[in-house]
Amino acid sequence: MLLGFLSDIHANYPALSASLATLRKFGAEELYCLGDTVGYGGSPNICADIVRQQTKATVLGNHDAAVAGRMDYSYYYEAARRALDIHTEVLTSDNLQWLKSLPYTHHLEEYDVQLCHGSPAHLEEFEYVFLPEQARECLPMYDELRQLTLVGHSHLCRVFALTEDDVEELPVEDLELRPDRKYIISVGSVGQPRDTDNRASVTLFDTETRRFEFKRVAYDVEYAADQVFDNSLERSFGLRLFIGA
Repeated sequence: MLLGFLSDIHANYPALSASLATLRKFGAEELYCLGDTVGYGGSPNICADIVRQQTKATVLGNHDAAVAGRMDYSYYYEAARRALDIHTEVLTSDNLQWLKSLPYTHHLEEYDVQLCHGSPAHLEEFEYVFLPEQARECLPMYDELRQLTLVGHSHLCRVFALTEDDVEELPVEDLELRPDRKYIISVGSVGQPRDTDNRASVTLFDTETRRFEFKRVAYDVEYAADQVFDNSLERSFGLRLFIGA
């Protein structure tokens, strides 16, 4: 089975559309989302509609939780709060109810895979995992970890291989999972990459060969930025799309 994963769409419809086309081109048979369908971008409803319809499962992201009234976001900076307030106002009741129902984690038991937005060690706190020391916080729960844990949230691609007492950061490149290790992989962002590559990031996992692959997807960045500008959102949310930061 070939599984496709995407995360941190952030209401960027052009990026989502191009990403789904790429996953289909490579033969993904099931799609999963690691959260943050909304926030920042100009198309929260159409993105929520598409993710609801086309993914087999989606987990809750922090922006999803904020819009759904499931967390306090008063400490977010003003522009991010305003975007979340706008999205709360414009989302349909069906999409709001969907966000309210999303789980913090999802397990693909048959494939030994766990999906979550932030660290599996503290699911409801949405802690980042993009540094080895952050991955190391998961070592006390090593026995509970699936062989492959996929996270989003940081908007960065990262690969960490774990043994019972150590964490090794690996290059961000396609790899085959070793049976004597467990892995935490940050899959990057579809709608707002922050690694200076403005292309959307999606990933694939072959459950039979245990091969994990990264794909970058070019999309119409100018159109996505115009949607931000046209919806009275912070201009920096659109401008940063051009530089991937």
